[in-house]
Amino acid sequence: MKKQLPVNRNNEQGFTLLELLVVLVIIGLLAGIVGPRLFKNVSKSEVTTAKAQIDSLGKAIDQYRLDVGRYPSTQEGLGVLVTTNSDPNWHGPYLKKAVPQDPWNMPYQYKNPGEHNREDYDLYSFGADKTLGGDKENADLGNW
Repeated sequence: MKKQLPVNRNNEQGFTLLELLVVLVIIGLLAGIVGPRLFKNVSKSEVTTAKAQIDSLGKAIDQYRLDVGRYPSTQEGLGVLVTTNSDPNWHGPYLKKAVPQDPWNMPYQYKNPGEHNREDYDLYSFGADKTLGGDKENADLGNW
């Protein structure tokens, strides 16, 4: 049989308060360096998501136009893409789910006829500031 050594409680090793404080300072420094870079990417991903959703909604609006022969009116709005209407040529729904909110929890804006360049309609989001206009991350995002 093996002989067991007596346990000596005075020889237990652990972390000292100073060692724990050093680790916490290092973690704090890393968070201070990495955190701002991560949050910058969050706003970039919101813009990318909004652009992708605008593109997807634009394709659904174009399919609606091919079936019905016209773009939805401003009064009909984007809801006509998912809700059955009285037009016999309506072959929707044109979206698998309900019309999404933009990444800033605001509805996408739709206007027909449009006021911006090549499109017959304007489809846009107000951006992070949730108001018309703005620049950089607050800029409006649209199909123009």
